[in-house]
Amino acid sequence: MAADYDEVRSDVKESQDRSLEDLQSANAPDARSVVTELDEADALDEGLTPGGEIISDELIVQVIPQGADEFTCYSCFLVRHRSQLARESNGHSYCIECEN
Repeated sequence: MAADYDEVRSDVKESQDRSLEDLQSANAPDARSVVTELDEADALDEGLTPGGEIISDELIVQVIPQGADEFTCYSCFLVRHRSQLARESNGHSYCIECEN
């Protein structure tokens, strides 16, 4: 007797039907709860706490100007000491690490 290899086996078909039924009967979250969770996550990104309080902490950073013995690498944009200068071309300086 010839076998039809393209036909889905009965045990696989039953397994597929059961998993579809399981997915359909699963408790999926409703759209409103998902939107609420996303709104809360966006609020955290904007500096709000989950309770809606505004965070008013300021970051105070002292900016030190570039020294006479320093340069800014045109490739990595880091301020480096002149001892790390690999080359200069077209008015741009490159550090040793970027040249390797």
